[in-house]
Amino acid sequence: MSDLRELYQEVILDHYRKPRNFTVLRDATGEGVGHNPLCGDRVRVWVKIGDEGVIEDVAFQGEGCAISTASASLMTEAVKGKTVDEAEDLFARFQSMLTGDDGEHPDLGKLEALAGVREYPIRVKCATLAWHTLHAALARRAADAGTGGVVSTEMS
Repeated sequence: MSDLRELYQEVILDHYRKPRNFTVLRDATGEGVGHNPLCGDRVRVWVKIGDEGVIEDVAFQGEGCAISTASASLMTEAVKGKTVDEAEDLFARFQSMLTGDDGEHPDLGKLEALAGVREYPIRVKCATLAWHTLHAALARRAADAGTGGVVSTEMS
């Protein structure tokens, strides 16, 4: 096994065992609930968007496999401090890494630890569940003009 693959596995296990931002965000401006019925993964994502459209805070809670939990944890770290548009772009690039080309993605940072999921198509939904849930929460927030509605997303 290569040193890089071992490092990636360590990153995934670390974020699974000690997920970052695994809490309830009481002053959230948007919230989403996600479920993957194929494996039972469930996630709730809270996001707080500032006046300038910057993600000031993001948190999650849920139950899921190591990939799902690690991906949610890594996602919260990756999008905090980014604008909504930057977070949406990051989601698109992350999803492309998992479903598209085999090229390198140096601009994805720690998210590259999940690149190996691409080899297991059934697990891609585990890795993207929190991202789809964040996307839905951001879309709902925009539609509600900041009323903080909860939106649900289900993977199929």
